Amino acid sequence: MEQQLIVSRTARYFQAGELGPATRQVWFVGHGYGQLAKYFIRHFHHLTAADPTLVVVAPEGLSRFYLNGTSGRVGATWMTREDRLAEIEDYVGYLNQLAQHVLAGLPADVAVTVLGFSQGAATVSRWLARARFRPARLILWAGAFPPDLELPVATRLLRQLPVVLVCGTQDEYVSAEDLTRQQQFLRQLGVEPELLQFDGKHSLDAAVLRQLHTSLPTATGPAT
Repeated sequence: MEQQLIVSRTARYFQAGELGPATRQVWFVGHGYGQLAKYFIRHFHHLTAADPTLVVVAPEGLSRFYLNGTSGRVGATWMTREDRLAEIEDYVGYLNQLAQHVLAGLPADVAVTVLGFSQGAATVSRWLARARFRPARLILWAGAFPPDLELPVATRLLRQLPVVLVCGTQDEYVSAEDLTRQQQFLRQLGVEPELLQFDGKHSLDAAVLRQLHTSLPTATGPAT
C-alpha cells in the first residue's frame, strides 16, 4: 500500500541583482527540463547589469538527475508523470514561499514578470493559479499553458493578464502548428497573446529578452 509523508527539504534558487528600496521590477524565471538554475540565470545577467532596478530570481526544480547515465552533467526537473500531483503540490508550495521571501519589504509598485521556459512554462502557470500575488505579465517561452488546469481557475488567472508567447522559428520541440494551437487555446480562455519570434532554436534569445525588459509592465496587483 502506497503512503505519503510530508517532509521539509532544502530548495535552491539563484538571484541576479540586489533587492532593495530601488527595486522596480522583479522577474521570476522558471528553467526547462534538464537545466540547472545557476546556468539558466546567466541568460539574464546582461539585463540586471544594465538596469540596477531589476532583480531576476531563478528557482530550481526540486528533483535533480544525471543527464547521461550515472555520472557527469546534472540537470533538474519540476516534475515527471510519477506521483505527478504530489510533485505539483511541492513546487507550488516552494514557489509561493520563495515569492513571499523575495517580495517582502519591496515597494508596493514593483512590477513582477513571470517567465517560464519549456517545461517551466506549464510550471509557472500552475504556480500562478495559486500564487499569493498578481503578476504584471506572464511570458511563456517555447512552452505551453497547461491544458489540464480547471477552466474557472485558468480564466480567473488569465483575466486581464498580459500573456506573451515567445518561440524560435527553428525550435525543434515547438512547431508552427503547435504555436498556432497554443494561440487558439489561449483565445478560448479569453486572452489574445502577444507573439514574439526570433531566428533560433529551443533557447533563450538575448535581443528578445532586452525587448521584453524595455516594454515595462504595469505594477503588481493584489492577490487573486
